[in-house]
Amino acid sequence: MQRTKPGGRFWAAMLIFGLMGQVAWVVENMYFNVFIYKMFHAGPGDISAMVMASAVVAALTTIVMGAVSDRVGQRKAFMSAGYLIWGVSIVSFAWIKSIWLTIVMDCVMTFFGSTANDAAYNAWLTDRGDETNRGRIEGLNSMMPLISILVVFGGFMGFDLDSASSWKTIYCIIGAATAVIGVLGFFLIEDAPSLRPDRAGFFETLRYSFRPSTCRANLRLYGVLAAFAVFGISIQIFMPYLLIYYEKTLGLTNYVLILAPAILAAAAVTALYGRVIDARGFRFAVWPALGMLALGYVLLILTRSAAPVFIGSLLMMSGYLTGMSVFGAEIRALIPENRSGQFQGVRIIGQVFIPGLIGPAIGALVLKNAETIVNSDGTESFLPNANIFVAALAVAAVLALVLIPVLRRRGKRA
Repeated sequence: MQRTKPGGRFWAAMLIFGLMGQVAWVVENMYFNVFIYKMFHAGPGDISAMVMASAVVAALTTIVMGAVSDRVGQRKAFMSAGYLIWGVSIVSFAWIKSIWLTIVMDCVMTFFGSTANDAAYNAWLTDRGDETNRGRIEGLNSMMPLISILVVFGGFMGFDLDSASSWKTIYCIIGAATAVIGVLGFFLIEDAPSLRPDRAGFFETLRYSFRPSTCRANLRLYGVLAAFAVFGISIQIFMPYLLIYYEKTLGLTNYVLILAPAILAAAAVTALYGRVIDARGFRFAVWPALGMLALGYVLLILTRSAAPVFIGSLLMMSGYLTGMSVFGAEIRALIPENRSGQFQGVRIIGQVFIPGLIGPAIGALVLKNAETIVNSDGTESFLPNANIFVAALAVAAVLALVLIPVLRRRGKRA
């Protein structure tokens, strides 16, 4: 079969919007936790509450706005305007002074970010790909989370994260850059030629992917989404605490120098892995990804010194990134044609909502009796421990069991 070439303009838009969107999400998903930990001495319950509230808003927003974008037959407008307002909302964090206001504004920011990225951008990627190029598209797209971590790590190295003025500068820079990308989108993005407004009523469009008949007609898709949710739970157990674990528990104040090479190597692995996905399919490609993730967990459980932590981080990041690529490509391939916006809601439930509720709750539970330290101002902060990786490994084992019946069911892509 002749491979479809999307064109340079598509790749440019995908890389710019994919990377900038992930940079904004990294600041939220990894550094908001550090922000409230350092500025307000937040505990595991505060961090868990913020992650869970954001997950709920992300899911509801994507369900509604994905259906709206299908209803009006537009991705470009939602992406461009969404990124613009998303950037403005990020800037507002420069003036926040409390944990709970951070949580509230995180939900506001998540609404605009999920509209622009989770609903519109992901539907746009699905519209523009086909079975001849989706593995490569998803491989590059799945590199964006870790490349964005590298960009953020490098950018943050010049800031004192114990200083409120540094956070103000960070939020202004990230917010302004996101808004500028939104403006650029009005001139760069092209909607798929086949995209047309959905003539069904809004509520019919909204509930389409949740109808029992739709589920029965797409059993493999919903099975893969369920497995993706278990994968995400494993990741969300440790991810909110990862940087705090490296810096405070392991004492690796230069953790960027350990993680940066691991991220670069993991990104390279994922770029090459897209070819494996296209050539061998989900049925084969999911197992090496899960194996790398599990082996990385084992090393992070057993070791505390820099060299083995680097190797464990490399394997864990490679498994995480290739896993995202494998699941993402399979889900996009199984979504019915011209229904991509309507299915972004169920995708986000599997990718964000369920993991965002269950993963952090498990993480907070295993850290319930974690060691505490006394800060210079007399307040106490907790120290995450390796139990987060033990719990993540246990959930990864559950994922292996979940995958067995999923892989037995044949679909249009195996």
